Amino acid sequence: MAVSKIYPDATAALSGILRDGMTIMSGGFGLCGIPGALIEAIRASGVKNLTVISNNAGIDAVGLGVLLETRQIRKMVSSYVGENATFAQQYLAGELEIEFNPQGTLAERIRAGGAGVPAFYTATGAGTQIAEGKETKIFGGRTYVMELGLRADLAIIHAWKADTEGNLVFRKTARNFNPVMATAGKVTVAEVEHLVPAGEIDPDHIHTPGIFVQRIVHYDSYEKRIEQRTVRKRG
Repeated sequence: MAVSKIYPDATAALSGILRDGMTIMSGGFGLCGIPGALIEAIRASGVKNLTVISNNAGIDAVGLGVLLETRQIRKMVSSYVGENATFAQQYLAGELEIEFNPQGTLAERIRAGGAGVPAFYTATGAGTQIAEGKETKIFGGRTYVMELGLRADLAIIHAWKADTEGNLVFRKTARNFNPVMATAGKVTVAEVEHLVPAGEIDPDHIHTPGIFVQRIVHYDSYEKRIEQRTVRKRG
């Protein structure tokens, strides 16, 4: 018999998965497309010493920022610190380990991990601190740096729409890191805004096939916060 992928809430969707010291991929870019309900459930669980792979850590007290406040994160694998003062303070104080990546390299490391590619070469970062301690090779007269693919024990992602089989559709820029992370987690849990019966989504419109998604939690109401509001002065 088929096992339902639908769970009643984020806590239930993460039940039996979370443990101290695990590696978690968290989708989103800034506050766009972040799995906020799943992050809150991780905070409430109290797991600690986490390695979190995410483009950044949201902002103070929002998104992954809540896990920094509770000091549940031991290490971040990211490309950007900027908007989160707690992130920067803990790093500068030596309280948080950070593995910085150029943004495109981070995305490709995740994609490679999901595709079963253990490593690849890129010219990005060659001759800089990014390349320190890494293998380099010359191709066509240019130096390339070897980067390792990334995998995680758990990937938490946010999608706009899902069917009951776990096929996902992402909306506009909220697509960002979510599709590649869905492929790179040993277990992938998706929180979704709209849940429809299997077969209702046009196959040509599916961004992530359901085979990559093990659990789904449906929240039809989300607070969509603006990271930085910029307005033009009235003339």
